[in-house]
Amino acid sequence: MPTIKDIMETMEYGPAPEAHAEVSAWIAARPVIGHFIAGRFVEPTGKTTEVVNPATEAVLTKVALGSEAEVDSAVRAARAAFPKWSALPGHERAKYLYAIARHVQKRERFLSVLETIDNGKTIRESRDIDIPLVARHFYHHAGWAELLDSEFPNHAPVGVCGQIIPWNFPLLMLAWKVAPALAAGNTVVLKPADLTPLTAHAFAGICVEIGLPPGVVNIVQGDGATGAAIAGHPDVDKVAFTGSTEVGRVIRRQIAGSGKKLSLELGGKSPFIVFEDADLDAAVEGVVDAIWFNQGEVCCAGSRILVQEGVSERFFDKLRARMATMRVGDPLDKTMDVGAIVSATQLGRINGLLAQGQAEGATLHRAPGALPAKGAFCAPGFFTGTAPAHTVSQTEIFGPVATTLTFRTPDEAITLANDTRYGLAASVWSENINRAIETAAKVKAGLVWINATNIFDASAPFGGFRESGYGREGGRAGMAEYLTTKWEKVGKARPAPVLVPDVTPAAKAQGSDIDVTAKLYIGGKQARADGGQSYTVRGKGGTVLGQAALANRKDVRNAVEAAGKATGWGGLTAHNRAQVLYFLAENLVQRRAEFVAALAATGTPKPEEEVDLTIRRAFWYAAQADKFDGAVTATKSNHVTMTVNEPFGTMGIVAPDEAPLLGLMSLILPAIAMGNRVVAVASQSQPLVAARLYQVLETSDIPDGVINLLTGERDVLAKTLAEHDDVAALWYCGSAEGSTMVEKASAGNLKPVWSDLGRLRKWHDSEQGQGMEYLRRAVQVKTIWLPYGA
Repeated sequence: MPTIKDIMETMEYGPAPEAHAEVSAWIAARPVIGHFIAGRFVEPTGKTTEVVNPATEAVLTKVALGSEAEVDSAVRAARAAFPKWSALPGHERAKYLYAIARHVQKRERFLSVLETIDNGKTIRESRDIDIPLVARHFYHHAGWAELLDSEFPNHAPVGVCGQIIPWNFPLLMLAWKVAPALAAGNTVVLKPADLTPLTAHAFAGICVEIGLPPGVVNIVQGDGATGAAIAGHPDVDKVAFTGSTEVGRVIRRQIAGSGKKLSLELGGKSPFIVFEDADLDAAVEGVVDAIWFNQGEVCCAGSRILVQEGVSERFFDKLRARMATMRVGDPLDKTMDVGAIVSATQLGRINGLLAQGQAEGATLHRAPGALPAKGAFCAPGFFTGTAPAHTVSQTEIFGPVATTLTFRTPDEAITLANDTRYGLAASVWSENINRAIETAAKVKAGLVWINATNIFDASAPFGGFRESGYGREGGRAGMAEYLTTKWEKVGKARPAPVLVPDVTPAAKAQGSDIDVTAKLYIGGKQARADGGQSYTVRGKGGTVLGQAALANRKDVRNAVEAAGKATGWGGLTAHNRAQVLYFLAENLVQRRAEFVAALAATGTPKPEEEVDLTIRRAFWYAAQADKFDGAVTATKSNHVTMTVNEPFGTMGIVAPDEAPLLGLMSLILPAIAMGNRVVAVASQSQPLVAARLYQVLETSDIPDGVINLLTGERDVLAKTLAEHDDVAALWYCGSAEGSTMVEKASAGNLKPVWSDLGRLRKWHDSEQGQGMEYLRRAVQVKTIWLPYGA
């Protein structure tokens, strides 16, 4: 037996196993994990699959694979519970959420052990991170339930929420989704991962214990087919999914045109940037938390380590030395740093990618020491000699192995960091706070930690840019995902455009003796349509008003390219953008009579009111440009957390056929006020009204490329915008069929789409035609964690 002196010199750990008798007995009493529907535990009627402890390979129990009938039963229970639950005062819902939080805390040890046995993560992580955060989310959202009416006026719950969660943080992901849904007044049908169903089943017991009304939370166990049945169920109003980007695309296409609200938290390949002035020892510990935490099974893991050349060898030496001390083994042993991969299948996928990385020429460094003989264990490691194009540099490994690259300048670091289709998170290490903040601003990621990594809190919004999905979880932004404005689901069906573009000579003479042939407006200049064609535009009584350019795919390409060059617009101060919008409003005032006459010629009702409202909205969005801002959020000690509203970049806008001036400008103005550039498709039937804006734009100091206007066949141009990878977001006001089309087409780069599903909007109504919802939809939230305090 070693002496105390020996132990102090070697710092070798003895075993420190966590007792699990109560948890094992609980599992043994449940030979099959069934569903929880309408407040009751329901025995499964169909197929089951084994639930395996990944650390021991022992079969723990079986779990049901929910059928379409069982999903339907759960959705019907949720729908039946919705009226009473949503009608409860916020204070009453808050009491239930508070009770859940308290009961989670009372059973913290039980849930921690259960999570570790089921998932393979270390007991330290389950006990110290996951379960406390579960309680934190329910406490936080109890507060939102209490404050809902005052903080979100004129909003309503979405309805029945279908939620599909992954296996890497089983109970925490449940909390992230269930807590805001219940706080907002929704009811839930949730599907846990079939690999890790146990803590969700235990959570159902807590729901019974606190007396949660039956049907408010329903849990249907199952696999991908069960998840698809939930997402596609016609009576589900909102789908929230966390998982792979590929499945996110499938869901986007599956529910296109259904009117379901959608939030996606998908994959990541997050950069971990180490500058030469960083505290290298601290950065090495950051790597431990970034990629070896939770066995690397973290969507926001810092899996691409970028190190400045001057310190790279020293940093890698330190990293190898630290890696050598990592202990891999029994997750229930409190001395272990790395537990088991969730399944043998996932371990096989990881090993396949590691072999591919080596085959492509990279060198793999692994922690020394033997792995346990049984179980899905993977030694932590990192690659050197990787290139940006290597498979392991671009593909999410989802295991405890990172890639590395070196850089010379900060600009090169930004280029490498953004060389990915994802945009979930980033970690920046530097003692120069100016450099760190500048880097945080330039990295395309929804979450940035400065001199830290993998810190989470319920009040800090979490979510990604680009192919890491859209929507947020946590904080105010997360609550908005489970609410809807009261006017969005009302309105009559929009009729088809009055005018179908016709390039043949008009049968009637043009009303004016001066030829009117409008061009397109691209990059600050009037441009002929690429196809060289125009179509006849008719007004009141069939009078020919002139010709409008018929844009095609190449014109969309040219407009998106022009918008992409106008990046300086988003970099202007909000005050400067406001000045430009005020100037635009001023120039519209000067030409008011001209626009009134043009609208009157089209037969548009109340033309004077439409012009005056357009001017008023320009003033309103100018006023909001420097007032719709982010926040500083109270999260963890020694940190200040900023939420920043960032523009998407290039937005596609498809204007309605009705209200040809007001409808178009009601969409363009909030987008550019927030710093976006737009490619807008004008009213198909009355495009000449939009063409009169060209000279107004040219004289209003709007930089070239910020506003690009196209005319032509609405849905042909909308489809091209939806498919374009450089269009980051799309607003569509067209038909129900067109809404389905653009939502499906948007799955390519997973751009968020705001569609009215072919419902007429009251553009003259200040609640429907303008407001905070337009501004919220025009930005994506970036959360930045800064060190602060002692």
